[in-house]
Amino acid sequence: MLSEAASFDTSVATRSDAHVYAKVTWRLIPFLLLCYTFGYLDRVNVGFAKLQMLNELKFSETAYGLGAGIFFLGYVLFEVPSNVIMHKVGARIWMARIMITWGIISACMVFVKTTGMFYLLRFLLGIAEAGFLPGILLYLTYWYPAKRRGSITALFLAGIPLAGMIGGPLSGWIMSATAAAGVWSGWQWMFFLEAIPSILLGIMVFFYLDNGIDAAKWLTADEKMVLKSNVELEAKSDSVHSLSGAFKDKRVWLLCLQYCFILMGEYGLLFWLPTIVKDSGIKDTFQIGMLTAIPYTVTIVAMILVGRSSDKMRERRWHLAIPGVLGAIGLCLAALYNASPVLTVASLTLAVSGVMAVVSQFWSLPPALLRGVAAAAGIALVNSLGNLAGFMSPYMLGWVKDQTGNTAIGLYVLAACILVGSAMTFLLPGKLVNK
Repeated sequence: MLSEAASFDTSVATRSDAHVYAKVTWRLIPFLLLCYTFGYLDRVNVGFAKLQMLNELKFSETAYGLGAGIFFLGYVLFEVPSNVIMHKVGARIWMARIMITWGIISACMVFVKTTGMFYLLRFLLGIAEAGFLPGILLYLTYWYPAKRRGSITALFLAGIPLAGMIGGPLSGWIMSATAAAGVWSGWQWMFFLEAIPSILLGIMVFFYLDNGIDAAKWLTADEKMVLKSNVELEAKSDSVHSLSGAFKDKRVWLLCLQYCFILMGEYGLLFWLPTIVKDSGIKDTFQIGMLTAIPYTVTIVAMILVGRSSDKMRERRWHLAIPGVLGAIGLCLAALYNASPVLTVASLTLAVSGVMAVVSQFWSLPPALLRGVAAAAGIALVNSLGNLAGFMSPYMLGWVKDQTGNTAIGLYVLAACILVGSAMTFLLPGKLVNK
């Protein structure tokens, strides 16, 4: 009788899992996705501002690349401490602080007049935003076991292409519509108006977000038990749990290097996408914005499909490597056919879809190896050191364009980086990451 009851309880719990996780997903993911979308927009809208501000402020391509990339120096320095603080004080307070401060600093970009001011505000923006992405990735481990995180991470990281899909036409329209409005130029209005949602959402975070399962008043006691039992079961695995263990584990440092190669491709694309489209023969900023929305729209679908397939098959490495190859091919095609708007946008669509699918699949790897405070520090360490690519990639492309007059050689370098980063996933044991 006892074994029959246990079997019945297990069966009930299994059937209830789907309902409980659907409830959690509808509560958390749309809101977190919205926050990340506007956060990413505040980070990369400098790529659209470039279309006007370089001529107005007399900045060189190299100066722009340095300013775009210097964001990541501040980001890297404060990433790990930010995540450790969030693990201690909770997501509600810390995420609200992050969003409000980055919104304010992004709005202050309207006051940029010199390269020094440009560099300073980009550096401060990196400090303000440090901890948001790894903080949310850590936060998701509080709710979801590894077997569900492939698709959930892809849904959350869809905020990156969503920011491009919405932000491209929005930024282009703002810059065109406000070009002669008052004392500000179009790029200044863009920075100001696009910062407002981040500040408002930061205030909402404080009232909406729960620190964890126990604090969620919208869950019943039985639903909390289902969630906690799944997370606690995973915590008993052979994952690294201690803070020191995260820094001593060679696999964590391997992930740092791998992510750096992957992000070379991502940030090179995100910061230079409007310029690449412009160089293909499109001059109107609104048209550029509409065309850049095409790759991002396709990317959202690609990320979700790859994430679902990865979870269904319980396989991570090939789901990372194959999109990486496709992304590298897209980058090479964009370099080869940069004189045709149609071929350029088609190539960029393949490139962005492949690269972003790689990024979303990558983030199923660190949580499979780390738990607890080790996850807090390890995820932040991987993200922070990997994001050094965010400094190198835009600067490299700016320097290449100043020297050669186009971005083709830079795009080939980015393609090679994506291939290396994708191949490195096979250095990790499949039995550990295929969860």
